[in-house]
Amino acid sequence: MEPRFNLLDSPTAAKVAKRFYNTALALDGSTLPKTVRELVELRVSQINGCGFCVDIHTKEAAAAGETPLRLNLVAAWRESSVFTEAERAALALAEEGTRIADAHGGVSDETWAEVREHYDDDQIGALVCAIAMINASTRMNVIVRNPGGSYEPGMFAAALAQH
Repeated sequence: MEPRFNLLDSPTAAKVAKRFYNTALALDGSTLPKTVRELVELRVSQINGCGFCVDIHTKEAAAAGETPLRLNLVAAWRESSVFTEAERAALALAEEGTRIADAHGGVSDETWAEVREHYDDDQIGALVCAIAMINASTRMNVIVRNPGGSYEPGMFAAALAQH
């Protein structure tokens, strides 16, 4: 599968990509555990059918210490026993925040209460921003058909330094 278009060949899209990367760096500075963020970003990538982002977040989660078992069960997290209550709350928020049109009411009060129980305000802010950003990223990559399979952890820093 070949991509339709390289977004980094567009001066405007390259600027946006650099800002997305810088936003991700800001999220790295939050107290939200990196593994939680990667699980959430992986789940959103799966929902949106973005092979490129599934590739990225599977590899980044593994680099952050996630096990193959947990990575393999993210798509079926509701039917597995390997995620903590806090992780389950974050995954529910990611799903409901991604499927806004399908849910008709957005994020449920029950999910929001679970998230409030497990995360502080800064972590919730990071979760909300991460969910919004990965939704935008997956949509861009699906539109241009960026395939998964070639990502190496850390490669964005080098690619964006050139633009």
